[in-house]
Amino acid sequence: MTLTELRYIVTLSQEEHFGRAADRCNVSQPTLSVAVKKLEDELDIALFERSKTRVSPTPMGEKIVAQAQRVLEQASTIKDIAIMGKDQLGSPLKVGAIFTIGPYLFPTFIPHLQALAPNMPLYVEEGFTATLRQRLRKGDLDVIIVALPFTEADVVTQKLYEEPFVVSLPAKHRLAQQASISSADLADENVMLLGPGHCFRDQIIEACPSILNKSSNDVTATAEGSSLETLRHMVASGIGITVLPESAAISRYKEDALVIRPLADTNATRTVALAWRASFPRHKAVDALREAILKGQKASQ
Repeated sequence: MTLTELRYIVTLSQEEHFGRAADRCNVSQPTLSVAVKKLEDELDIALFERSKTRVSPTPMGEKIVAQAQRVLEQASTIKDIAIMGKDQLGSPLKVGAIFTIGPYLFPTFIPHLQALAPNMPLYVEEGFTATLRQRLRKGDLDVIIVALPFTEADVVTQKLYEEPFVVSLPAKHRLAQQASISSADLADENVMLLGPGHCFRDQIIEACPSILNKSSNDVTATAEGSSLETLRHMVASGIGITVLPESAAISRYKEDALVIRPLADTNATRTVALAWRASFPRHKAVDALREAILKGQKASQ
């Protein structure tokens, strides 16, 4: 039994397809299939049920895959401990951020991090909270940037900053004449939101419950966007209005096309935080990342 074989069965359990699992593991499908069968023979138990359309873990296979995941996490920790004895700012740092934070935060803090830790290679990626959570647990990412609340066993979170929500709307919209906009003002508007799966969508609905259709409990919206940038372009096209985190509201449009107004509700904010495994030993790298982010935020204000 090897760590490679354990990684294969964990990936196969997630993908439920030999081809996709092999692609993720950067091996050929026959190589992965042979390794999985070898492990099943060694354990003398079927780990997966195979059909023409999908592959799924057996009841005992689910338990073994869960244990394999824990073993892989511990193996990653061993590597981290070894790195701890070296230069904590000399090894790559893998950082993930949710889609509604990454595009706006990365450009502001990366130059500062490069100045603080010039010998530390940086790898960044964006994803949904659920995806980043899994990649953090597996050791594929060292630190993630998320919006609170965020809870995960054996993961440390630390608040970075509070970010208010603002309303983006066409300059000729009737609400553009107001100095600020309340959630009640949005009740009869075509408020465009991100699609399901984005935590920012849920935060907006929680902060502005008036945008819910009282009769059907559905969101009153003419359209949904796949990104905040898509929503901004849709607003500029006159389709409707939207609510954005302040960092995403900096307009590239002329003042006579698109305007930003504060959202008056006091609870219309989100808390941005860092999260990392409690076992992650490179505390200086986390400290440098935190300092760079805060410097970037201060410079952009």
